[in-house]
Amino acid sequence: MVLILALTCAVGVGNVYFPQAIVPLVAAGLHTSPDAAALVVTATQVGYTAGIFLLVPLGDRLPYRPLLVTLLALAGVGLLSAGCAPALPALVAASAFIGVTTVAAQLVAPLAAGLVAADRRGAVLGILLSGSTGGMLLARTVGGTLGAWLGWRAPYLVAAALVLILAAVLACTLPVTAPPARRPCPVLLAGPLHLLRTESELRRSCWYQATVFAGFSAVWTCLTLLLTGPVYGLGAPAAGMVALTGAATMLCTPVAGRLVDRRGPDPVNLVCMLGVLLAAAVLVPGAGGGPVGLTALVLGTLLLDVAMQAGMVANQVRFLALRPDARGSLNTAYMTCAYLGGSAGSWLGVRAYGLAGWRGVCGLLALLATLALARHLRGPSRREPCSDGARATGPDTITRG
Repeated sequence: MVLILALTCAVGVGNVYFPQAIVPLVAAGLHTSPDAAALVVTATQVGYTAGIFLLVPLGDRLPYRPLLVTLLALAGVGLLSAGCAPALPALVAASAFIGVTTVAAQLVAPLAAGLVAADRRGAVLGILLSGSTGGMLLARTVGGTLGAWLGWRAPYLVAAALVLILAAVLACTLPVTAPPARRPCPVLLAGPLHLLRTESELRRSCWYQATVFAGFSAVWTCLTLLLTGPVYGLGAPAAGMVALTGAATMLCTPVAGRLVDRRGPDPVNLVCMLGVLLAAAVLVPGAGGGPVGLTALVLGTLLLDVAMQAGMVANQVRFLALRPDARGSLNTAYMTCAYLGGSAGSWLGVRAYGLAGWRGVCGLLALLATLALARHLRGPSRREPCSDGARATGPDTITRG
């Protein structure tokens, strides 16, 4: 079951990322400019953000099996529509629909947290995060290869087949979970903001991820500028080759999850923040170019990837234990903060690169890691009393059927 859920994460996340690899093919196939074709990527990402905010909290109201199966089926329909789109406007509309409905990975984590005992939660979440990482990395490569061989429609049609098969598999194998609460939809939509206001440990986890992910986004946004600039003079695919080193995180996150189960989230977070600081120092020689600089970039980005992903496992274990009746809303709040941090980091990174070059980006990364570390050294805040019900500590009730 864990492997099936990890595959669900991989496919769900992959649907967001493979369009990035086929924008030139879409432009050529639909006889439009690359800038216009890039709207497909933007529409998918905007839809994905909207889906996280609007649909993930439904996991606190509806049983997960029908919710996941329905969303996967709808995503499959959207992918089929995109693969058959006659013109760019239809493709952009289908892409937005795909983004909204392909939020399975954000529902799987709260589901899995309720199906396993607390002492195995970190290991399972680490495996699921490995699936998401694999989907993100492979989607661009596989999508681009299929598009080059068979045309831009092929990745959409293949993804549609995978999603629909996965929906059928989950419909037969996923255990039926009892919904933890029957809250009205307006209450569910307000739930993430309410939890951010009342749960100090959620705010702490969000701060850690927002700051670290901001540094991560700054580095990866500016890496292409560095590699394609005068220092290295490489093509854009060079950044993609460096990104493939991130596949090592697929092996590291399950290990981090087991460490969280044994030691708790805080020690793992501390090591990860120190790892980000070390990554900032390792990346500095990358500004000099040459084999030494390229080696520094590979090692530094690998260390940064591992630290960021391992820290995410620790954060998820911490906040998903807070309110078993509101895990969907907790994950919505966390992921929204993470994406806001990543967007801010990309913006800041470009400006740091313009002002101080690659060393400025490394300094920004170190500053953001220091902000996270400073909050961590303060220790956990006193937990506010919860007025919405007692906190459960064991797995959620499930029925087989």
